[in-house]
Amino acid sequence: MIPLRDNLPSSSPPVITVLLILACTAVFLQVFYGLASDAAVQRVLMHYGATPSRLLAPGGLAEAAPTLVTSLFLHGSWLHLGGNMLYLWIFGDNVEDWMGHTGFLFFYVLSGAVATVSHALLNSTSTAPLIGASGAIAGVLGAYLVLFPRARIRSLAILGFFVTSVSIPAVVYLPLWFLLQFFSGVASLGAGAGGGGVAWWAHVGGFVTGIVLVPIFSRRRGSQAAW
Repeated sequence: MIPLRDNLPSSSPPVITVLLILACTAVFLQVFYGLASDAAVQRVLMHYGATPSRLLAPGGLAEAAPTLVTSLFLHGSWLHLGGNMLYLWIFGDNVEDWMGHTGFLFFYVLSGAVATVSHALLNSTSTAPLIGASGAIAGVLGAYLVLFPRARIRSLAILGFFVTSVSIPAVVYLPLWFLLQFFSGVASLGAGAGGGGVAWWAHVGGFVTGIVLVPIFSRRRGSQAAW
């Protein structure tokens, strides 16, 4: 199912959410359309992506720590970028509204960093750079589940040749999303295939981190979290 929108209005402009989307898009355009060759693109992805074997090498975390952040702004294709930005646009505004602009930015980066480390720990010998905002966005989804469990997510459901839209409670949609990531991650470990190019454990780690961080970053401590 592909999310289309939720039913929650925001009380303030989602400044950070919009800036993150613009930044990721600008970086993607610069990397894939502004560089002279495919070799130059690969050098950028290797240098600024988060490589598990480099992060976990002796002294590697200190040296490669910046990639925990820079990797969040890199994407490998229009589909990769578009899918991540769609999720960020739908779920990010309400979480930002709850946490405040500054709090949301720190929450987003921290969720992404922990998600990247989660991926690295379970793919410790991998020399493939991890890129993409999905770990940070998974943190946003985890926070959204805690804060707005009764929100409804309008989603596109595709069943063979039949396409329709359905409204699903967040308390159903997001746990199902998490379980898909978790069991896909377990299957990828069993197959030894490295996840088929999908960082399942970054999604799992980011989602759990988002749930854990909500009490720390919640600006509305005296308000009821459930919508």
